[in-house]
Amino acid sequence: MRLVIVTGLSGAGKTTALKMLEDARYFCVDNLPIALVEKFVSLMVGMQGEDVQNAAIGIDARSGRSLGELEKVLEQMEEAGYQFEILFLDAEDYVLVKRYKETRRSHPLALNGRVDDGIRLEREKMKFLKDRADYIIDTTHLLTRELKAEIDRIFVDNASFHNLVISVLSFGFKYGIPADADLVFDVRFLPNPYYVDELRPQTGLDEGVYHYVMDHDAAREFADKLEDMVKFLIPHYVDEGKTNLVIAVGCTGGKHRSVTLARVLYERLLETKEYGLRLEHRDIARDAVTRK
Repeated sequence: MRLVIVTGLSGAGKTTALKMLEDARYFCVDNLPIALVEKFVSLMVGMQGEDVQNAAIGIDARSGRSLGELEKVLEQMEEAGYQFEILFLDAEDYVLVKRYKETRRSHPLALNGRVDDGIRLEREKMKFLKDRADYIIDTTHLLTRELKAEIDRIFVDNASFHNLVISVLSFGFKYGIPADADLVFDVRFLPNPYYVDELRPQTGLDEGVYHYVMDHDAAREFADKLEDMVKFLIPHYVDEGKTNLVIAVGCTGGKHRSVTLARVLYERLLETKEYGLRLEHRDIARDAVTRK
């Protein structure tokens, strides 16, 4: 039986992850009292081969003071020979605050009403779980379907996982460099499809623009060198403990060249099948919005 402890920061997607595991036929229970965790595990192991194949337990800051007892419970479970994995859901503070404001919910540890204070205290209390986690998924930039893809890859397909989600992001310099970018690449040196009348209204998602950009030797050479450098850097970021890497590719308006090169990099990184990967075009529709 595969047993997963699903935990993490409030608002990072723990409840959503549990529902996804439930859809994958895991027997799931949320907010189980810490004192009952080991008993629950022993019951699940005893039922293995009957109605239960896999199980998941949701644990978070709602456990209150008893959360501090969990570390001892986990040690006892290991001594008893129970095998389990810990999935930790995380996200940047500004995203967690935004999610709480959108849902109008109060943070379980925000005693004075300030969400950011609750998040800070929660990080302190949950640190021992994050340190022990087998999988850390940073949901800062993940859509629900992208989180599901990561959950399925780890707990359904049993694929390898390196606790890193890579976001390949195209953008336009005239709208500003993405504040959360870790690596920024400028492709404004490439021929610009904007000055070709029939290509101007198109984007890098259209084959006409794609081939116009990639038919130039400089674009192909740049793509090769970019791929080589990124693949060199990724393992070092993993060793450093980084869980979220944003690679930004920019051109003037974020519509043609940057979209094309972001597509190329994304497609080449897909071949590794070792990391979480997403593609986003931040400014691709910005001109259309401006004209309205």
